[in-house]
Amino acid sequence: MRIGAAILCCLLGGTVAWAQEATLQFSFSNPGARSLGFGGAFVAIADDATAAFANPAGLVQLARPEVSIEGRHWSYSTPFTAGGRVSGEPTGIGIDTEPGLRFGQSSADISSLSFLSVSFPVGRWSIAIYRHRLADFESSTATNGLFGESPSGGTIRGADLRTFFDLEITTHALSVGRVLSDTLSLGFGLTYFDTTFGARDEFFDVDRPTLDGKFGPNSYFPDMLFGVQDTLIEGTDWGFVAGFLWQFAPRWTLGGVFRQGPEADVVISLVSGPAFEPEIPAGTILEAVSGETLEFPDVLGLGVAFRSSSEAVTVSLEWDHVEYSSIIDSLTFATEEVLDDANELHAGLEYAFLQAKPLVAIRVGAWLDPDHRFRNEGGDAFDRAVTSGGGDEIHLAAGVGVAFGSFQLDLGIDLSDLVDTASVSALYTF
Repeated sequence: MRIGAAILCCLLGGTVAWAQEATLQFSFSNPGARSLGFGGAFVAIADDATAAFANPAGLVQLARPEVSIEGRHWSYSTPFTAGGRVSGEPTGIGIDTEPGLRFGQSSADISSLSFLSVSFPVGRWSIAIYRHRLADFESSTATNGLFGESPSGGTIRGADLRTFFDLEITTHALSVGRVLSDTLSLGFGLTYFDTTFGARDEFFDVDRPTLDGKFGPNSYFPDMLFGVQDTLIEGTDWGFVAGFLWQFAPRWTLGGVFRQGPEADVVISLVSGPAFEPEIPAGTILEAVSGETLEFPDVLGLGVAFRSSSEAVTVSLEWDHVEYSSIIDSLTFATEEVLDDANELHAGLEYAFLQAKPLVAIRVGAWLDPDHRFRNEGGDAFDRAVTSGGGDEIHLAAGVGVAFGSFQLDLGIDLSDLVDTASVSALYTF
């Protein structure tokens, strides 16, 4: 989210400047370690308390009251442009030695209580109250020495940049399921979102106004700070979730869900630093954007599941459409950025050792996470270099569950190049 290169270029005295765009990692996967081991293919199964989020129509499968709790750990590796050349040939001076771009990765490890719910059946109805951490993401990046060819000849250097991102979306919700017939159930949920997204972009001049300084590494001295762009996206909002579960043939079920994303208010300010202009005090607000509302994605999911006659084997497939484009479409100032919708494909398999005491189940899964990084399609080479999109990700998942009568413990992992997720969850029925 940025004011735009044109405004920044003007405010920074004609130098090339930009705001780094990070890969924002949303936890749109269904909660619960069991679902994680299935590769997220759970909308057509939804047979435990996590159905309150995954597909509230599945709540009717709960025969007794149930409490569910989950803890998750995320390890993020966020790629970013660290420097290099956007155009022209390197001069060979200082750090201007590479003909292409240099890339880095920001690492962050986050753990949290990701899901907590209580559910209970009431006749042909089932009711659940839950809390879910929908997104939990952090990153920090540094771009140091990004060079390009000047239209008038020679080399120009973009303002060196440090960025910091912190995103949290927490939901509190009430979901209900209703049996319509022996083969069909419907579900609905009302969700309250609490969103906080903070981003800070710090723009630095070179250490010294000399040839060596222009082409040397930046030390990010505080007195060489040109300006700071702070972005705050926060707010509370109401949304809904709706789903169905249909047993259309013996041992086959079809499930679908729609989850509405939240909206949040956007406030952006660009503040001068010590190196901006001598006559302008540091901390002066140079530009501000307010009155904008960011729309987070809606999600539409559809899945099918098969259970063997012995109920030892369960196979599940799921397609999820995530409307990432709504993020950019909702912002009037994001005129050069593109963010594509994603069509995720999930597949999972579970085998239960029904004769074991306690009962043990093992799971494997995989899913395709299409690229949903911001991509700049404007005319500025520096903007395109730091906001160039990415590639699709393949996630591999596995898990194990152990059931001790009324108590069930599940472990799950989900591994990919950018995000590794580990989960432990527990269910208790009474």
